[in-house]
Amino acid sequence: MSAATARSSRDPAKAIPALFTEFGPRTYALALRITGSASEAEDVVQDTFLQAYRRWETFERRADPGTWLYSIAARFAKRRFRRRKDGSTKRSSMRSFSELSPMRDDGVVDLSIDRKQPADPLMRQEARELVQEAILRLPPQYRVPVVMKDILEMPLEECAQALDLKLETVKTRIHRARLAIRQALSDGLRTRPAPEPEYDRQLCLDLLQAKLAAMDKGRGFPIGREVMCERCRLVFAELDLGQDACAGLDDRMPADVRKRIEKALNAAS
Repeated sequence: MSAATARSSRDPAKAIPALFTEFGPRTYALALRITGSASEAEDVVQDTFLQAYRRWETFERRADPGTWLYSIAARFAKRRFRRRKDGSTKRSSMRSFSELSPMRDDGVVDLSIDRKQPADPLMRQEARELVQEAILRLPPQYRVPVVMKDILEMPLEECAQALDLKLETVKTRIHRARLAIRQALSDGLRTRPAPEPEYDRQLCLDLLQAKLAAMDKGRGFPIGREVMCERCRLVFAELDLGQDACAGLDDRMPADVRKRIEKALNAAS
């Protein structure tokens, strides 16, 4: 049974295994990046699809099943993360947009913005490792939307729907998360002195907002290079490096995990 056919089925014993085949891998990726633990991600995925099985009659057939499943998975994953943090005195916090502004930095990541590939293989690997760590340091309310958008590559509207949040709230959280990830790359990779901005601060900030909005839509920056100063071009290349690192994370569901969850779903039916 295909996922499209499963959506209209009233029988969870038929629908859920088909949805697991379609959406299980991305649900695992979401859970892995929220919890930071492969074993907990496995539990989240299993809990998600068992919950979907038990509550299949509540699924609105007009809705997107992936969005519905991701919303269940996000709740389970955040619950596990918070439960793990309950015993810790350390709490993750988020700096304000102005504190995360690249315009405050004296340096930029030392990479060429003129190459087709903006960084060599070693730097890209370092970037992926830094991004993994940076994502886990984000508070859950920022971590989940940026994982949905930049790792699962979900449209903003679907992220907002899955999280039951206003679109502008989701945008704001994703933008701050991206800036935090960019800061982690700047702190962890080789840097060089940042060029002086050629325009006033407000214009640079306006260009930064336009760049983040372009990233939301999954397209290149619509403003020509001649409008940007060198500092802005380098900062935007750092943001692109962070987003590319997110997309390049290896979040594949192991075959043995898939088999165990399939066995659990079969037992439920």
